[in-house]
Amino acid sequence: MTRPTVRRVAGGIRSLLPGAADYRDLRRTWRGDLIAGITVGIVALPLALAFGVSSGAGAESGLVTAIVAGVVAAVFGGSNVQVSGPTGAMVVVLAPIIATHGPGALAVVGLLAGAIVLLAGALRLGRAVTFIPWPVIEGFTLGIAVIIFLQQVPAALGVPATEGANAVVGAIDAMLQASWSDAAWSLVIVAVVAALMLVAPRVHPLVPGSIVAIVVVTAVTAFTALPVATIGALPSGLPAPAIPALDPAGLAGLLLPAATVAALAAIESLLSARVAASMADTGPYDADRELVGQGLASIVSALFGGMPATGAIARTAVNVRTGGRTRLAAIVHALLLAGIVAVGAAVVASIPLAALAGVLMVTATRMISVATVRTVVRSSRADAAVFVATAIITVSVDLITAVLVGIAVAAFLALRAVARSSGVHREELPGPAEAADERIALFRLDGALFFGAAERMLDRVATLRDVDVVIIRMSQLQLLDATGAQVVTELIRALERRGVTVLVKGVQPRHLELARRVGVIDSLRHRNHLFDELGAAVEHARSHTRRAAAAR
Repeated sequence: MTRPTVRRVAGGIRSLLPGAADYRDLRRTWRGDLIAGITVGIVALPLALAFGVSSGAGAESGLVTAIVAGVVAAVFGGSNVQVSGPTGAMVVVLAPIIATHGPGALAVVGLLAGAIVLLAGALRLGRAVTFIPWPVIEGFTLGIAVIIFLQQVPAALGVPATEGANAVVGAIDAMLQASWSDAAWSLVIVAVVAALMLVAPRVHPLVPGSIVAIVVVTAVTAFTALPVATIGALPSGLPAPAIPALDPAGLAGLLLPAATVAALAAIESLLSARVAASMADTGPYDADRELVGQGLASIVSALFGGMPATGAIARTAVNVRTGGRTRLAAIVHALLLAGIVAVGAAVVASIPLAALAGVLMVTATRMISVATVRTVVRSSRADAAVFVATAIITVSVDLITAVLVGIAVAAFLALRAVARSSGVHREELPGPAEAADERIALFRLDGALFFGAAERMLDRVATLRDVDVVIIRMSQLQLLDATGAQVVTELIRALERRGVTVLVKGVQPRHLELARRVGVIDSLRHRNHLFDELGAAVEHARSHTRRAAAAR
């Protein structure tokens, strides 16, 4: 390996690791970072508890994820302001995995998923998220919001959730099983939490409505001894790290779930980092380093008994809006949560599960932007179809299937639109008309000549009759792929077999090598039948028609 190559590889590795440059603005921003970190920590507490409970992993697992993964992702990630931890989208994916394989599978899935995300970052695959169309992103966001809301229906009614059931089915089962007299107190708690979360921001934008609601409801529940389920006992510190038992037989069955979790972690984290970078002047984000950081965060979280982590769009937005500008803010948020666990575990244990359900129901509702939905639906029929299909498949099947189907449908519609914008047009010959000009056909190829458009574009030329010469203008082609070049080759050969001379004008330099390799140039009767100028091509065509007329 040459010395320049070694230096390039070493530089690439260094770019994926933390450095002093991550904190160069700390002297100027540390006050804002502290305030933002404390604010985000307060916002994150009820969400971490709720997401842990809703996934089936438990409230402790949610807190561990927010603390451990929050620190690791902040230090090693590629964004200065990203806040990581458990998220609603991850809950949607984890809940059926835990229901099917049991809580013991969580650590193994976390390790595998973290390793996959880490490898993706090392392979520089971070920019792949830019290929996900906007309607697909909004569609699965809507679907996730619906699932999160429906998943809280059992807790809101005070009944156990149906294990392994689809969110829609689980919500219906809960309503059929519920004793409405017993569910009254749980519903009252949900209503009070929702009301306080909606009112608090109107009192002051920085008032953490979820914390206020949790404190009020927990105090009233404890004082009146209401008959509602609570979180239950929590440890007063982080559990010791441990390597999970890796059973080779069971490991194979967890590979696909782990790949699904990894795909979601990568997509959500990169989308969150991209949104954060557009919200304020927080510096650019490194997509590949972000994947490395998130992969490490999920691995370490799994060792401590936590869930796979992702960048959290809502908490990241709070961080930016309250003044967070460096990684210190996300670190402070995690340390604050660790302090709460160490000091107030007994208080946290008395939080009603219905209160957490209320927090997540409001959170899910806030994920849905009516204005955004209206914009997507009105943008075009194709985008509306992709959006609706992605949302429906997210709710009825799963998120990764929805993303894959959404991308496939969007790609098909995009290709169809490009194909429709392409065309073949017959033109008049330039200059004064001459005898036998009607025996010359001049065609201009526009747009893209690729596998989706080539046959349709050139059918018109292939069926041409009563001409001696065909001139094909390719200078206006914006895209030419191997299929398009092959179709042109076959067209030239078919016309030449019928005795029609084919002249090609204006093959762009970027298309010329492909045209040579596929056979466009070799299919011409003579190498002089390739022209750069239209005038020369027309004059050559007229010389052919004059000779043909004399021969007749």
